[in-house]
Amino acid sequence: MTWLLVLAGGALGAPLRYLTDRAVQSRHDTVFPWGTLAVNVLGSLALGVLAGAAVASPAYALLGTGLCGALSTYSTFSYETLRLTRAGAARYAAANVAASVVASVAALALGATLGGTLG
Repeated sequence: MTWLLVLAGGALGAPLRYLTDRAVQSRHDTVFPWGTLAVNVLGSLALGVLAGAAVASPAYALLGTGLCGALSTYSTFSYETLRLTRAGAARYAAANVAASVVASVAALALGATLGGTLG
């Protein structure tokens, strides 16, 4: 049963990632991957809220593993960083790494704090 919850969450998270990425990126005329940064920070914040609230296992499978797992994307972050490096945009690549790590961990910590007040 748990795998169905993960599947359902992923079925929501993947299109949400795509649509959010496209909406954010279309507002920026730059090679910097703002859309991927946005979904990764948003996914980290949501996962932090779930963890902080100590939601039950079925809800965590649906929302944490499924939705947040499909919403956030480490593979796209890695690919876009490599693409920037190969295109000679090393500063953008370094900024992407720094911003992604710092903002995502900060969002996770903020979400856990917020979730703790709910749980």
